[in-house]
Amino acid sequence: MKSKLLAGGFVKKPVLTGLAALAAGVAMGAPALLTAQEESIEWMSLGSDFAHTRYLPASQINADNFESLETAWVWDGASFGASSGRSTPSYIDGVLYTVAGDRRHVVAMDPETGETIWSYREPHTFRHEYSMRKDYGKGVGYAEVDGKGVIYIISPGFFLTALDAKTGAPLEGFGHEIGVEGFPETGVVDLQKILAEANGYEFDPYYGIPLEEGYITGSSPPIVVNGTVVVPNSAEQGYNQTRFENIPGDILGFDSKTGEHKWTFNIIPDKGEFGWDTWQDGDGNQIEDPRAYTGEISSWAPVAADPELDMVYIPTNAASIDFYRGHLQGDNLYGTSLIALNASTGERAWHFQLVHKDIWNYDTPTAPVLLDIQQNGQTVPVVAQVSKQAFTYVFNRETGEPIWPIEEREVPAGLIPGEVLSPTQPFPTKPAPYDMQGLTHDDLIDFTPELRQQAIEAISEFETGPLFQPPLHRDNEMGKTAALWCPGDIGGVNIDGPAAGDPTTGTLFVTSRKGCTNRIMAPAQERDAMLELPTGTTFTDYAPLRSALVRGPQGLPLFKPPFSRITAIDLNTGDHKWFIPVGETPDRVKNHPALEGIDVGNTGSGTVAPMTVTDTMLMYASSMSDGTPALFAVDKETGEQLGVVAVPEQSRYGMMNYQHEGKQYVMLQTGGTLTALALPD
Repeated sequence: MKSKLLAGGFVKKPVLTGLAALAAGVAMGAPALLTAQEESIEWMSLGSDFAHTRYLPASQINADNFESLETAWVWDGASFGASSGRSTPSYIDGVLYTVAGDRRHVVAMDPETGETIWSYREPHTFRHEYSMRKDYGKGVGYAEVDGKGVIYIISPGFFLTALDAKTGAPLEGFGHEIGVEGFPETGVVDLQKILAEANGYEFDPYYGIPLEEGYITGSSPPIVVNGTVVVPNSAEQGYNQTRFENIPGDILGFDSKTGEHKWTFNIIPDKGEFGWDTWQDGDGNQIEDPRAYTGEISSWAPVAADPELDMVYIPTNAASIDFYRGHLQGDNLYGTSLIALNASTGERAWHFQLVHKDIWNYDTPTAPVLLDIQQNGQTVPVVAQVSKQAFTYVFNRETGEPIWPIEEREVPAGLIPGEVLSPTQPFPTKPAPYDMQGLTHDDLIDFTPELRQQAIEAISEFETGPLFQPPLHRDNEMGKTAALWCPGDIGGVNIDGPAAGDPTTGTLFVTSRKGCTNRIMAPAQERDAMLELPTGTTFTDYAPLRSALVRGPQGLPLFKPPFSRITAIDLNTGDHKWFIPVGETPDRVKNHPALEGIDVGNTGSGTVAPMTVTDTMLMYASSMSDGTPALFAVDKETGEQLGVVAVPEQSRYGMMNYQHEGKQYVMLQTGGTLTALALPD
């Protein structure tokens, strides 16, 4: 197995730390070098490691003592304005680091008590104020520079800041002067300025790039690979857009010591670059400059890396705008793709487009997971990307070759005037889908014939069909309210349910839920009038006005259970090992009058499961039947529940665990607070 893949992820102290572990080559899933009573085990990024496995090789918490877990401490982020709970802390060199609130304060805290050690706040700018992703910061990046730990963050205003991990002071000799009152003289790089200079945009350091050109921000942290800080980005949500100009979400690379700009990867190809010929206008003519014509294709989900290959893996979303793109034809590279870049140079190693001309908001919502698998007696390095459409795409992460064939299959044609869609889409032949795809009457609730009929009536006003069912405009000849496509925005996998991996067995754990989406598509000017400060200049013909309400029968869910699940996938074979419902059947379902006398079994809670993996178990957060927030323990090989313990608050978006000086903690992201659990002393 590739020993360097997860180094810098789980480091056992005091033996190794940070990049020293990378140099020494800590083995994936290697046995502990010290006894559990002596060691600390680090969680270096929001995904634990470069590979985003959410795995920690700890065993202090096990099936015998799991239900003895209790709250060790709670960190309250109210003074920082924290609310969403999207940021997963990192545990590095004996300190916890996270970001919190609209300001995306950087906070260092004591791992035993939750006491705040230091915090850093970026000065105010309009760019921050305008950002639609202010409280969406998912975590921090980390590297060692000249033997000193450095924390890196991307702010809502789209600044890259480097801070001394011990003191919180801006890193000396990094970056440049910003030109806005209150910013430090060192430690910050203005990312919008770099894009403005490269693309010929007007620019003001306080206001940023004019909104007529578009808007760019960040929601995921940078990742630092072999001395290069790789910066992803995000844009205004496509379902809030009505005009198709926007800033291309180019990927940027910087020197981790100086902040010097090393490279740019054009996410929308320039003329003559690979992929340029996949951009045609609404009439099918080649666009000379697609980067000026439209924009976005951001990389808002977290990125992963393989330092030994010097490679980063970038998941992307689509170009402007969501649900209608009649102004474009072609596949539109690199929209909704997985891209492998050389971390040192930014050169493309390989890519795979998961959705051609994505109009479904099937943006790639979570970090890819890197594992090493065994096939035909050989170790194969793979990268697995889960998706909203309930597919798992698996590639050799060095070559980009699919591990199992991915077939181009015919899909429905567009329904909105002027919308030309790709006639085919990629369908992985293995692993099998992990949740519902498309919608038929057989997918609807069927506890009783009456409930089934009511569910059929509930969707009768919508156009339905298979996976990749296209959107439908208002006042259509079919007389339908809208189209309903499944999975949708909240179906399959999404931001709040990142996958996890067990590097000791090559198993991928995926949490998903059943869910469909519709949008009433109307003239873009109608939607634009509802936006205070829209981006772009040229209206599309149609834009998403709003969603139409789809109710399940008598307040029950629309679909057959399980409403949400965890699926274990053996990436060595591509087969599903098991699946289980997430949490417990809600009392509102169990005790519903229409279900009196019916054993509905465990339907699952309907919410996805924040997860983490250890040597002994899979842990996930959900709720009991009465709504009590809970942490569940599961046998990794069978899915059998090993235990459940009530916790103070509902968890959101992710969770992590770490071991500090021989004591293992489980950290729950509980909205504006962080809740640390541990075994009693």
